[in-house]
Amino acid sequence: MHNALSLSFHDAVSATGLSQQPARLKGAEPLRELPSQALLGGQKAVEIVHNGLRYKLQATRLGKLILTK
Repeated sequence: MHNALSLSFHDAVSATGLSQQPARLKGAEPLRELPSQALLGGQKAVEIVHNGLRYKLQATRLGKLILTK
C-alpha cells in the first residue's frame, strides 16, 4: 500500500482555516518544533523508521514535504 501526504504548512492552515498558533489542551505541553532541515540534513530525502515501518520524507522543488510509506 502506498500512502502520500503533500502539504505545505501554509496549505494546511489555509485549507482548515486554522490560525498559525497551534491549539493546546489545558495543561498540555507545547509541541516541539523542528525545522525540516534538522530532519533532512541538507539532503532531498531521508528514511524514517517508526514502529518498525520505514517511511520516506522528501522535499519537493516547490518547498513542500511528502511522506510516503
